[in-house]
Amino acid sequence: MSSTTRRRTAWVALATLSVSSFLAAAGSPATAAPAGGGLPTTVTVPAASPVRAAVDGEYAQRFLAQYDKIKDPANGYFSPQGIPYHSVETLIVEAPDYGHETTSEAYSYWIWLEALYGQVTQDWAPLNHAWDTMEKNMIPASVDQPTNSFYNPNSPATYASEYNHPSQYPSQLSSGTSVGKDPIANELKATYGTSDIYQMHWLADVDNVYGFGVTPGPGCEMGPSATGTSFINTFQRGPQESVWETVPQPSCEEFKYGGKNGFLDLFTGDASYAKQWKYTSASDADARAVEAIYWANKWATEQGKQADVAAVVAKAAKMGDYLRYTLFDKYFKTIGCTSPSCPAGSNRDSAHYLLSWYMAWGGATDANAGWAWRIGSSQAHFGYQNPLAAYALSTDPALTPKSATAKDDWTKSLQRQLEFYTWLQASNGGIAGGATNSWNGAYATPPAGTPTFYGMGYTEAPVYADPPSNRWFGMQAWGVQRVAELYYASGNAQAKKILDKWVPWVIANISTDGASWKVPSELKWTGKPDTWNAASPTGNPGLTVEVTSYGQDVGVAGDTARALLFYAAKSGNTAARDTAKALLDAMWANNQDALGVATAETRGDYLRFDDTYVPGGDGVYIPAGWSGTMPNGDAIKPGVSFLDMRSFYKNDPAWSKVENALATGKAPTFTYHRFWAQTAIAAALADYDRLFGEDTPTEPDTQAPTAPTGLTAGTVTSTSAQISWTASTDDVAVTGYDVYRGTTKVGSATGTTFTDTGLTADTTYSYTVRAKDAAGNVSPASAALSVKTTTGTVVDTVAPSVPTGLTAGTVTETSVALSWTASTDNVGGSGMAGYDVYRGTTKVGSVTGTTYTDTGLTAATAYSYTVRAKDVAGNVSAASAALSVTTKSTTTGGSCKVVYNASSWNSGFTASVKVTNTGTTALSGWALKFDLTAGQQVTQGWSATWAQSGATVTATNAPWNGTLAPGQSVDIGFNGSHNGQNPNPTAFTLNGATCS
Repeated sequence: MSSTTRRRTAWVALATLSVSSFLAAAGSPATAAPAGGGLPTTVTVPAASPVRAAVDGEYAQRFLAQYDKIKDPANGYFSPQGIPYHSVETLIVEAPDYGHETTSEAYSYWIWLEALYGQVTQDWAPLNHAWDTMEKNMIPASVDQPTNSFYNPNSPATYASEYNHPSQYPSQLSSGTSVGKDPIANELKATYGTSDIYQMHWLADVDNVYGFGVTPGPGCEMGPSATGTSFINTFQRGPQESVWETVPQPSCEEFKYGGKNGFLDLFTGDASYAKQWKYTSASDADARAVEAIYWANKWATEQGKQADVAAVVAKAAKMGDYLRYTLFDKYFKTIGCTSPSCPAGSNRDSAHYLLSWYMAWGGATDANAGWAWRIGSSQAHFGYQNPLAAYALSTDPALTPKSATAKDDWTKSLQRQLEFYTWLQASNGGIAGGATNSWNGAYATPPAGTPTFYGMGYTEAPVYADPPSNRWFGMQAWGVQRVAELYYASGNAQAKKILDKWVPWVIANISTDGASWKVPSELKWTGKPDTWNAASPTGNPGLTVEVTSYGQDVGVAGDTARALLFYAAKSGNTAARDTAKALLDAMWANNQDALGVATAETRGDYLRFDDTYVPGGDGVYIPAGWSGTMPNGDAIKPGVSFLDMRSFYKNDPAWSKVENALATGKAPTFTYHRFWAQTAIAAALADYDRLFGEDTPTEPDTQAPTAPTGLTAGTVTSTSAQISWTASTDDVAVTGYDVYRGTTKVGSATGTTFTDTGLTADTTYSYTVRAKDAAGNVSPASAALSVKTTTGTVVDTVAPSVPTGLTAGTVTETSVALSWTASTDNVGGSGMAGYDVYRGTTKVGSVTGTTYTDTGLTAATAYSYTVRAKDVAGNVSAASAALSVTTKSTTTGGSCKVVYNASSWNSGFTASVKVTNTGTTALSGWALKFDLTAGQQVTQGWSATWAQSGATVTATNAPWNGTLAPGQSVDIGFNGSHNGQNPNPTAFTLNGATCS
């Protein structure tokens, strides 16, 4: 699936509750209009001061050019009310399912944009205006959350399980399942004199296209005629519910739309339902707003203008105070919970201290049924962490929240977040998914062998699975940029260590070749992290990441450049600086248009517009017997598609492109101007000017690396000696090592091993090593290591040990893949040289490793293989035990081909399956069958409907990939579990026909 189906913002988890869940009491309704009426119908988009001070520097000028495009009312980034749209274009389906919705993400990027504008121009009025607009239109006012005063911190919410598929909803509320106590509610109320929550709701319908009319201030469900933005929500039903399967609903329910209970009974099950309000904040957006204000305060203070931003800084500190709700488990249960009946939390034993996916809150609208609830989240994705915000909220006096325990909470969160990144970092640099305190959304026991982080179970794709949440490289750019900011701001050594490993991996996967520039797009993960050991992190040798596709996502490129620039500015790493600059230059030279910087995108997922539900698979699930209507009259019932509930899309100026795609099956192409992406580019340009511009001095690197330690000798012969050592550290980066024999430099190495050759037998030599960095600084010499070569008269006449464990891997009609356990040469001592592979009595190949593939074989034929080990002295071992292998039979009359690859770990595996129609006629639907013969179980699949009966697995086409033309292929896959053995299937059938 295209990476453009990614979700760019958070969505609510189960946060719809009923009247019977809470104590009734008095309150005030949410429908009272404020004095002076509703929002104005026309407001000029806020521009900067008409007189702008002269700004020097090429990249500062580029920033202002991009800024002016974003702020130009004619370009369409803002609504007439001055609210930022998700995108200029209306026809776009992502986390916001319509381009003229807005998100807390968009507001946070706007605040970042204005902070940078203030730094460049010293004009802080636009920043203040952005925060004011956000506060009025995205943070629910008291009238929008009227019954908070009835919230009981000792009983924060009624429990309901989450489920893995939308068809398992509604989820029954369970008052008998224990929940913990909210430890910060009373403190927040005492600090601010109110029970209201100061967080952004994550999603709003800016133009009221849906027509719910949940207008901030004026009221609830005012209908299609309401003007101004409308609070709405979408995601509610587990990790498999993609944007294409959501049912949009209002954030305030008066049962005017939807079914008899509004939309509530699609999500939760109960005996009766109450009119209510409910909101969800996305932690990364609120934290990003705090992050931006930290820098704004720093820059304004440097300009002598701190008073210009003082009020906004205080509000950001307040937002950070309430943001602490995302540091707690969803139902305030103890961390490490593996059963719904696990102990209820109290005080901080329910705090995981990570920025989780969201927090949510709500309550009754009825003044006579006063109740309210609050929940955190049990799932934490690394891409949502913000150690810079935690640093600001725990160390900056201007941003330290007023509540008594907030500073301590954020101090602990900063350390926990950095540990989280370290725990999830693959051996080759990328950061893996995250962790959950509620396995399967129901506090289940994780499978045996699941790595843990302070009791939370590792999840490769936390929160959502269609598409997997850590497939998109953008999460890397978002998450690690904040680590780089922390390193730049504080010099944090742990942050630097993460970056030292991440930056080279990223640079190696970026191309800045003019119009063909590219950044990573999609990732594939192999293995898992080790269970976290804070005292001795392992580095995760069994976890790796692979870039599987590249693209020209301008927003991702912009935020990647920002991460590299912050790192380079602190470390002096010129490769990071130059890569970021080249990337920005390539986009600026090749991808500018009248609205900003953009590239064309092919949207294969748009073929899902009219997909209907397939039992157990994809499509919009509506329970049998349920029916309702949208405000415009669109029917909501079993069998509807995404489009059926959003018929307004048919009137969109770009609809003909989708209509043609649905008719032909050919994916359409669009060019989008997303608010966040355009701002990311502008921000990267401002960063480069500030950090590396012509007038910005760079601090020279004068600090040498530490001296290497731990010199040891490896293989020593009569003419050579191998030595190794422990890596040095440096404030920038170690670039290599010089090796000395006595006082003579005999070589250099980029790693931590070196082999010195041309030596004399039976002679003692002394070695030292010095580390060096990119600036030319050289460390002191290591402690000397004495090594004596062997005598030249000793002759190795002993053969290596016999190879064992000879097994066959993939077997086809014409090839056999072999592997075996390595031999040793401990007795003779000359060292292993390799292996000879025999088919019968014929040597068919030689290798230095322990695998070999024999090719050119005959189908349906038995072959016998043995392997012999050999050493450097030419001694050859006896033959291994023989292995008999029969090649596969040639498939006749088949019309399909299957390529199956599995990647296994501990007790789990991921299988990728490629199915090709090799026949002469198109398939209008397909079903693939195969057997898992060692007791493996399919746990979750994608791009097909998966079912298993005993050993037999059936994958049936998804609605959008059922047509398979001659020669056409489809890629599907699944996650599974095994009990130690995971052989590949040996046979496949497609629609009953045997596949090759």
